[in-house]
Amino acid sequence: MVYSHDTYGLGNLRRMLTICRYLLEEISKLSILLVCSSPVVHSFRMPKGLDYIKLPCIARNEFGELAVKYLEIEKEEALKLRSELIKVTTINFKPDIILVDKKPYGLQEELRDTLEKIKNSDYSPKVVLLLRDILDTPEKTISEWKTKRYYEGIELFYDQVWVVGMQELFDITKEYKFPATISGKVKHCGYIRRRAEGKSRYEVRKELHLNPDQQFVLVTPGGGADGYHLIDKYISGLEHLPKQHKIRSLIICGPEMPQEKQQALHRKAKQYSRLKIIEFTDELTSYMNAADTIVAMGGYNTVCEIFSFDKPAVIVPRTQPVKEQLIRAESLEKVGLLKAIHPDLLNPENLMAAVVEKLNNAAKNQPNFFNLDLDALPRIVDFIYKLFYGETSADYSYVAYNYPDTQPLVTAQK
Repeated sequence: MVYSHDTYGLGNLRRMLTICRYLLEEISKLSILLVCSSPVVHSFRMPKGLDYIKLPCIARNEFGELAVKYLEIEKEEALKLRSELIKVTTINFKPDIILVDKKPYGLQEELRDTLEKIKNSDYSPKVVLLLRDILDTPEKTISEWKTKRYYEGIELFYDQVWVVGMQELFDITKEYKFPATISGKVKHCGYIRRRAEGKSRYEVRKELHLNPDQQFVLVTPGGGADGYHLIDKYISGLEHLPKQHKIRSLIICGPEMPQEKQQALHRKAKQYSRLKIIEFTDELTSYMNAADTIVAMGGYNTVCEIFSFDKPAVIVPRTQPVKEQLIRAESLEKVGLLKAIHPDLLNPENLMAAVVEKLNNAAKNQPNFFNLDLDALPRIVDFIYKLFYGETSADYSYVAYNYPDTQPLVTAQK
C-alpha cells in the first residue's frame, strides 16, 4: 500500500506512481493500492496491478494554509473521514509493506491511528518512509520535526527510511540532525531515472512541425498552480530572442493553473506563430526527451526527468511556502548541472539570455562532468527484497533494459 497525500501540485503523486509502475514491472504477482487525495489522479494511466482509493481533497494554498477543496464540510471533519478511510483500507487490504510519502504521521496526523493500530496488533507489515532529496531549510525542518515528534514516530513505527537523493549533494541525516536511533534506518537510493513514455523523440518533433534546423524549448511549471509568473516572463522574453535563433516553444501550463490565467497566457501568445500552449499531458517525458532545452521550476520530478534525458535546463525554483526547490537548484547549479535564476531576480531579458546560452551549449554538445546517481528504482527493489528475505537483487540475475531514447538501465529480476 502506498500513501501519498498531495495537497499542492502533482509532485508527490507523480513520484509515487513512477515507483509503483517500476515495482509492478520488476516484482511478479504484485498488487499495489495507492491511497491519495490528488484531484487529477484519474488523469494518469493505471497499469495492471495498481488501483487507488481517492481521499477527499485537502488543498494547500501558496502560503501553506490548508482547507477542504470541494466538500462543504469543516477541515476537521474531512481529516477525520480521511483518517478512517485509511485505517479501514489498511485493515482490509492487509498490505505486506506500507510505503509512506514524506510525512511520518501523514497529513495533519491522519496516519497515526493506522500506525498505532497495526503496531498493537498481530498483523505487522513492514512500514517504510520515503523522503525526497530535500524537504526544506534545515532550520525549518528540524523545528517542525521536533514539534510534531517525527523523530520519535520514525523510531517507533518505521522499519526504514528511503531517501530518493544523493548523500553527496544533501545529507539528510546530517542537515536535519537525525538522532542515531533513526540514522541507521536511512538509506540513500539516488535519484529516480525516468523514461520516455509514449511518443518517440522523432514523433514529437514531427507533431510540432519542427524543421531539422529548428530547436525546441519546452516550458513546464509542473502542476502549474503558481506557474503563471514563469510562463508570462518566458513569453515576454521571446521579444529578446536573437533573430538567428529558429526555435519553437511548447508551454504546458499544468492542470492546476487557474483558467483565467491560462486564458491570459493564450491571449499574450497569439502574436508568436512558433509558440504553442497546452494545459496538460500524461506524456510529459516524451516532450522532455524531444526538447533541446527545458525551462521549468525546480520540483524533484522535473529535475529527475531533465537529468534522465541529459537536457540543458534553466530552473526558476519556487521559494514559498518551502525552500526545497531553491536549495535543490542552487546545489545542482554549483556542480554545473543546470542554470538557476531566483524568482525575485527573474525578468524576460535574463530568462531568454539563459535559454539562448543553454541552446548554444546544446548545439556544441558540451558534456556534464558530475556523476549523478539515477539508480533509485532498482535500489528500491533491492531494499524490498532485503526487507523480506534478507538478501538484495545481487542474489538475483541481472537483465539490462533499453528504454526508448535513454541509456540502458540495469535492474534485478528474480
